[in-house]
Amino acid sequence: MAGASDAHVTVSMNVSMLLRNHLRGSDCRVYMLDMKAQIDVINRYFYPDVMVTCDIRDKEFEYFKCYPSLIIEVFSESTEGYDRGKKFASYQHLESLQEYVLISPDRMSVECFRRNEEGNSVLYLYEEEVYLASVDFRCAMPTAGYAYAAIYEDVLLVD
Repeated sequence: MAGASDAHVTVSMNVSMLLRNHLRGSDCRVYMLDMKAQIDVINRYFYPDVMVTCDIRDKEFEYFKCYPSLIIEVFSESTEGYDRGKKFASYQHLESLQEYVLISPDRMSVECFRRNEEGNSVLYLYEEEVYLASVDFRCAMPTAGYAYAAIYEDVLLVD
């Protein structure tokens, strides 16, 4: 979707930069906004806000990626239902996908759906620290006495 809020773009950029710095020197690549996630089995594609692939097969595709391990969507009021529903259901067809993360751009909320050994997605709600197992990434979330979180840097949050 073209045209996003300042908070949406800032959160997407912050997450992309944090992951890029974390994964620098590895075989993983971080993409944001304009790289397609191709889902061949249902003949669909999406443009995730942030996507990470560590699969060497994705190096052969210039304009899309087929084997992401992590997809992050920064939702808005108008897209939240779709991101949680049909889009999430479509992403489930990606066998490589280990984690699907939903981030609110205007309130402190990060949710991670992590695929378990049985292939089911288990919800993790983060309050103190975000942990993305697919890329072994950790990031602090603010607590009552700690008002800074790198994901939300430069974002004006709504109470």
